[in-house]
This record gives sequence, C-alpha cells and structure tokens, in this order.
Amino acid sequence: MVLWIVLGAAVLGLLVLALAARPVLARLPELARALRRLEDRQTRAQALGDELALLQERAESVRRQTVVTQERIAVIKAARGRA
Repeated sequence: MVLWIVLGAAVLGLLVLALAARPVLARLPELARALRRLEDRQTRAQALGDELALLQERAESVRRQTVVTQERIAVIKAARGRA
C-alpha cells in the first residue's frame, strides 16, 4: 500500500514538472532566435565601436593639422605685416 502511495506521488510530481516545463520548452526556438538577434547586435555594436575609434583618431589628426595650418597662416600674416 505504501508503495502505491509513493509511486503515485512520484508520478504526480513528474506530471507537475512536465506541465511546468512545457511552456518553457515550447519557447526555446523563439528564445534561440532572440539570442541570435542579440549576438548580431553585439557584433554590429563592436564594429561600430571600432569605427568610432578610427573616427576619433582621424578627428584628432585633423585637429592637429588645423592647429599647424593656423600657425602657418599666422606666420604668413606676420611676414606680410613686416614687409
């Protein structure tokens, strides 16, 4: 008799577990697609970060060139003023 009670409780526990896991298992394909989309976004974000670093380096280079050009213009204007 006790064996049947234990067996019934075990079967009932497994049934409850299966019913609880069913919605999660049904959503696995959707979750896998969402994971792929997130990985794609992460890849694009990394690529954008790399491009941003290159643009920042280029902006700094242009800024330095601008400073040099302004200094040269100042020298030319000063030379014209003395002549």
